[in-house]
Amino acid sequence: MARVYVSSVIGAGAGRVWERVRDFNALPRWHPSIRDSRIEDALPPDKVGCIRNFNLQNGDNIREQQLGLSDYDMFCTYAILESPMPLTDYIATLRLTPVTDGDRCFAEWSAEFSCDPSAEDDLVDGIGTNVFQVGLDALKRHFGG
Repeated sequence: MARVYVSSVIGAGAGRVWERVRDFNALPRWHPSIRDSRIEDALPPDKVGCIRNFNLQNGDNIREQQLGLSDYDMFCTYAILESPMPLTDYIATLRLTPVTDGDRCFAEWSAEFSCDPSAEDDLVDGIGTNVFQVGLDALKRHFGG
């Protein structure tokens, strides 16, 4: 099982950052790699089980299902259902934790998945760098950090 983990400190309170990322359909509003997104079957974006269908800036299409959402613990867990990436059993979590020293939060984005061993290093690096870190860097820029 391959694992990806990226973390950052964002210069805003966890509650403010959570307001920006909790909407499962809001990726195009904060992640620069996402062109557009919609929730299938007109379900609310905070309904566990809903499916987001989105397109990357390069035109690739991905479908993900929300598996968990907690406003109290500020996390969202989701699975990839369809993707051009050669992987299976992909489960990821984006989590925010308040930093008590100042108005900041600790952001963690992690995933586990199965893939051909020959593709693992490229997938781990690509997801960690081009998806997770790009997204966290965009949040840091938005909140002035």
